[in-house]
Amino acid sequence: MGHLHLLDLLVIVGYFALVVSLGRRASRQPAAQGEEGFFLAGRKLGKLYQFVLNFGNSTDANNAVSTASLVYQQGVSGAWLSFQMVFMNPYFWFMNLWFRRVRLVTMADLLEQRMNSRRLAQFYAVLQLLVAVIITVGFGNLVTYKISTAVVVKPEASWTEAERQSVEGYHTWRKLEQAAAAGVLDETQQSQLGVLRERAARDELHDTVKPFDPLPFYLLYTMVIGAYILMGGMTATAINEMVQCVLILVFSSMLLPVGLNAIGGFDELAERVPRQMFEFFGEAGVSQVTGLTVFAVFFVSWVQITGIMGNMTIGGSARTEFSARFGAVAGTYAKRFMVILWSFCGLVAYALYSGGLSDPDMVWGTMSRDLLGPGLLGVMLAGVLAANMSSVGAQAMSASALVVRTLWRPLRPRMTEREAVTAGRWTIAAVLLLGVGAALLAENVFTFFQLLLTINVPFGAAVFLMFFWRRLTLPAVWVAVLVSTLVNIVGPLVLARVPTLQLHPALTVRVDDAQGRPNPVYFESVARLDPQDPTSPLEGRTRFHTELFLLNAVGVPVEQLSPGHRFAARLLFDGLSPFVLLILVSLVTRPPSREVLDPFFGKMKTPVAPDPEADANEMAATLRDPHRFDHLKLFPNSAWEFTKWNRLDTWGFLACLALSGGIVGVFWSLLRLAAS
Repeated sequence: MGHLHLLDLLVIVGYFALVVSLGRRASRQPAAQGEEGFFLAGRKLGKLYQFVLNFGNSTDANNAVSTASLVYQQGVSGAWLSFQMVFMNPYFWFMNLWFRRVRLVTMADLLEQRMNSRRLAQFYAVLQLLVAVIITVGFGNLVTYKISTAVVVKPEASWTEAERQSVEGYHTWRKLEQAAAAGVLDETQQSQLGVLRERAARDELHDTVKPFDPLPFYLLYTMVIGAYILMGGMTATAINEMVQCVLILVFSSMLLPVGLNAIGGFDELAERVPRQMFEFFGEAGVSQVTGLTVFAVFFVSWVQITGIMGNMTIGGSARTEFSARFGAVAGTYAKRFMVILWSFCGLVAYALYSGGLSDPDMVWGTMSRDLLGPGLLGVMLAGVLAANMSSVGAQAMSASALVVRTLWRPLRPRMTEREAVTAGRWTIAAVLLLGVGAALLAENVFTFFQLLLTINVPFGAAVFLMFFWRRLTLPAVWVAVLVSTLVNIVGPLVLARVPTLQLHPALTVRVDDAQGRPNPVYFESVARLDPQDPTSPLEGRTRFHTELFLLNAVGVPVEQLSPGHRFAARLLFDGLSPFVLLILVSLVTRPPSREVLDPFFGKMKTPVAPDPEADANEMAATLRDPHRFDHLKLFPNSAWEFTKWNRLDTWGFLACLALSGGIVGVFWSLLRLAAS
């Protein structure tokens, strides 16, 4: 088992046994019985459970690995792809309140009720099922496998000849890159470097060899996750989050002290890490993460996060409105501190390896293997597993509820609650198994991260306007969702595999950045078909940037933009285009019926009573008079349904602003201290 000690194996087996036993115990609790109990824990989760659900659902090993990897490659500016969410917490103070007050089970229920369209709800359910399979489970499997195979590497004596050539080629490539930076390459070496660069672009060079195939690993990992959520549903997920939150905290903090000790202390960071890597924002000509990029990432994150399916599952399971709000804010603030830890781990990794790892996604696992002793390595792996299981569990529950209530129940309207729970369990099993296939087809962490940023944008824009704009129409939602899905999701993935486009000279163009490195414009990666032949045609790979192609078609000089500004342009296009379509099409189509709108907006203004019977009485009063709270409207006699803030709204929002600013200040101060 490579670097794994018997103690490490015992820790991992013990963790597996614990989560399965907790799932079995949760299945016997009354809160886990029935349809609403299985999917929403009976709407009885208080502030503590809401905190751990939000913390666990937003904090996983994917974030740790991707953040450390990006910081290792681009400096601290890379952390902003995750850290920009610190500005989202004031929004969360209100968002989870909306999803509790709507009093529904799934996001598809919201679409069907607000837009009066079952087909739209079903389309959303199918899309979110793909999200759960590809992003949540597939991405989680990939990251866990990468960390595990960085910890347990294949011994050199067992390498095949192809594996040996890959490793040797990698080390030669690194040496030649260093010589090129120093300007001491002769003509033969320059030619050799060109060949190796093409091989690296094709992912043919690696500094280590994976010890085992991903399929058996994925299957074992998936079986453990499925065991506890299939038994106990949302209740088991919430109980297991308690254990998993502790392990997340442990695995996020244990690498930093041993890493600093390995390099000789905190002061050594300034000696071993280039000063520009401590800068909050990268240079426009060099880094993909500039100030404009951070704004673009924040904007598109705000849009898409409103439409994710877990909002209703987590917010809707809260016992009270305050529990939903407190859990969302406190749980996600805890993650912001984790991002700071992960960022410093990325800096320590650079100090240790000087940018010499072939696969930056292996940073976390390589550090764990090199720095942690027997037993601690097992704790690290258990923490990584726990972090991913927490997210997978919550998202699988959301996908299951969507499928059962939106796709399966219309086919079997007389289905009992017991049959619905059984169907939910089968759906969870299918999601987990399909996620194994998604992980096998995956290529790298950054590609997944970009898909994660944009895949929910079409519905995020629609859901936000559903809550606040009466004029929003069903045709507008259909147009925005379909067009955005084609441009943001389907086009980039499908067109990247069309041979005519992959080899088109105008689309495989590469532009040198400020450091003289060739950067692709319309594809995520561009490499020569034959790395040995410098005249071989260029081939586009991984993702086709449909957004840049369309911007170029209307006259935007995308090839003249820096890599960071091209990335920002893509995200701004993805985030703005659905709003433009939603508003324009709504204004030229027939307004929705007041018989549908009045009860919905009346309900959204009716506070949730902690007692179910009292809440039912309040809703009955609202249905009799849907306009009884219209005096709270911020813009009376308009189509906008924004309401005036009360004291709790105001003080909570101000407190969130202060906390967000304080956390940014702490991060900035630590970086200045490290750089000095």
